[in-house]
Amino acid sequence: MDIPPLAGKIAALSLGALPWSYALNHVSALSHPLGLALVSALILGLLFVAIYSLSPGEIYYDPLYAVFAVFAFTSVVDLLIALQEDGYAVGFMEFFTKEGEPYLRTAHGVFICYWDGTVHYLLYLAMAGAIHRRKRYRNLGLYWLGSFIMSILVFLPGNILGKYSSEIRPAFFLAIPYVLVLCWAGTRVFNQSRAPTCCTPDVVQEEQRKGILRRPVDLALVMYLTLAGFFTLFRGLVVLDCPTDACFVYIYQYEPYLQDPVAYPKVQMLVYMFYVLPFFGLAAYALIFPGCSWLPDWALVFAGAVGQAQFSHMGASMHVRTPFTYRVPDDAWACFFGCNLLYALGPHLLAFRCLWRPAFFLRPPPGPLDRHKKDH
Repeated sequence: MDIPPLAGKIAALSLGALPWSYALNHVSALSHPLGLALVSALILGLLFVAIYSLSPGEIYYDPLYAVFAVFAFTSVVDLLIALQEDGYAVGFMEFFTKEGEPYLRTAHGVFICYWDGTVHYLLYLAMAGAIHRRKRYRNLGLYWLGSFIMSILVFLPGNILGKYSSEIRPAFFLAIPYVLVLCWAGTRVFNQSRAPTCCTPDVVQEEQRKGILRRPVDLALVMYLTLAGFFTLFRGLVVLDCPTDACFVYIYQYEPYLQDPVAYPKVQMLVYMFYVLPFFGLAAYALIFPGCSWLPDWALVFAGAVGQAQFSHMGASMHVRTPFTYRVPDDAWACFFGCNLLYALGPHLLAFRCLWRPAFFLRPPPGPLDRHKKDH
């Protein structure tokens, strides 16, 4: 997969978030939550107008160029929020975390801001650069789509269900257009044509004749998916207060963060159990039986989703914003870190395997019997 160049124009425009944030931080009118929400919506509207006037050709070619440009700006804002909350920056986003979205000051909120300000930001620049050069970016878009969906699936319900539910401000409802834009963007990304493969029909037939025992990499991935599935189910039962001794020992000695009243870790484990667990089962099936052409796309989506989720979950489990009683115990740190790191790497290895040698997942070409039937 070719990595498209980054969009310099979008990068320069997104860095405008620095002076804007610093200036707005000293405007007294933003001390009111409603005023903050209105000003935030106004800034996003002006930003879209500026992008349209600067790059009309790119927007006519692919309207997602404007989406990526606006989101790149907000990614810089999120990075400033994370740096501000960790004490690495001063005087930028205090007004927003106090009056707009106070739940961003949690450990989980800080780490989703770090992820958005780094990984998402680079993806936006790469995808905007691909549009500018008229190149494909479908694979990058699928990874971003999974990551963004996972972030929203955990963050929004966690805000409503956790201890910050009483501090929902008008700025929270700015997430509604984000969700609508995400649905539209996801549809456009999926509808893009796939990159052509260089696999000949003979190569596809030869690869699909091999059983799972003749494909050691796929066998290892099936074993991983099986173990990861049991781990996913186990942690889901833990947050559902399963009374077994194993769940009790795990939540108190290995991942006490699952009890944190902010509710993000509980929602995260439930999302894993209801969405990621079925995918693990389907992916194992697709690695055993040939012709499951849907796996490469969905492997990228779930790689982005699990990558974002594990980064936020692991970081929040050890962050100083998490109360000490809910942090990972020192004697369990190696076990916690190793298990969660493997959980994050597995879907990425699966996605890489699908992109590296896709012949097994392509639709099987018609065999001699099918050609004979077709001729008659």
